[in-house]
Amino acid sequence: MKSKKIILLLLVMSTITLTPTKAQWRIGVSGGTDYNWYAINTNYQTDYHYDGAWGWSAAMFTQYNFRQCLGLRAELEATERNYHFYRSSALSGTNYITHNTYLQLPVMAQFSFGDAVGTQGASLRGFVNVGVYAGCWLTGRQKGTQYNPLDDKAYDIDNAYQFNNEKDQRADFGLAGGLGIEYRFFEHWACHIEGRCYYSFISAVKPYMLIEDNRYNTTLDIQAGFSYFF
Repeated sequence: MKSKKIILLLLVMSTITLTPTKAQWRIGVSGGTDYNWYAINTNYQTDYHYDGAWGWSAAMFTQYNFRQCLGLRAELEATERNYHFYRSSALSGTNYITHNTYLQLPVMAQFSFGDAVGTQGASLRGFVNVGVYAGCWLTGRQKGTQYNPLDDKAYDIDNAYQFNNEKDQRADFGLAGGLGIEYRFFEHWACHIEGRCYYSFISAVKPYMLIEDNRYNTTLDIQAGFSYFF
């Protein structure tokens, strides 16, 4: 009698585990546009102005779904974190956008909800991604105008940014989160659109020459993509 109860209990547990969905891998690609800005205190530099700027993002990702409503997602993403800088008053001719390219690795838990996957694989589901990311500032480029006080003229610039190891902080780490919708149109294929936010914990500028000029990137990313289920 006792052995029958144990067998029945194991069968029930197996049914509960397998009913929502089988564990499943997927791979995919995504891309889109982003808007980045600095959280910054310019202190006494009242003629320094930093505004947000648009850029792009592109990623490859893999995801493992433990259940229909829960998965773990990892991405390799290249993204721009740009900003617009200009000066007022006497140096008003300085006005340029700095294009900064980062390579980063977001790792996030995905919680999904909505229609169950049907017999033909079709479903429409919402999802929330929550996690962290680590990254590296790869390159920079400045495009615009630079004022030269020696001849009182502003000159066009389109130059690669020259990193200063004592000033520039190229490592990055922070929070990642997003909200989106996924449509699974075949058994093995799905498309999605997502709005995501990256919030950096690390200033892009180190304390330099007794000046603490902290600049924290915040990036809103709108992206779309496809994924393939194994």
